[in-house]
Amino acid sequence: MPAKPMTLGPLEFAKKGDAHAHLKDMLNRYDIGDKVGATDEAVLLAALQKHPEAAAKIGPGITHFSVRSADFRTKCFWVNRVDGTTEKFSYQTCIYGQPQSGSV
Repeated sequence: MPAKPMTLGPLEFAKKGDAHAHLKDMLNRYDIGDKVGATDEAVLLAALQKHPEAAAKIGPGITHFSVRSADFRTKCFWVNRVDGTTEKFSYQTCIYGQPQSGSV
């Protein structure tokens, strides 16, 4: 099967696996409780728009992204919405279009 290129905001990747590795590295650069920086935010927004439940995850709008605790002592990206609510999301689901094992 040929590689499928993927664009996430300002970044272009030769294959989905490269996009996955980039987002994984991005997540690991942040500590729990950190607000995601502006440059990474543009990439995350583009990724989130590819999530199968993007409209529900985005809700009324996004103020920023953060990194918080997730299931099984892991961390993940969270959407912080304009109405004060938050929602976690899986960058893996954004890349592959379906939940990977343990993803939301």
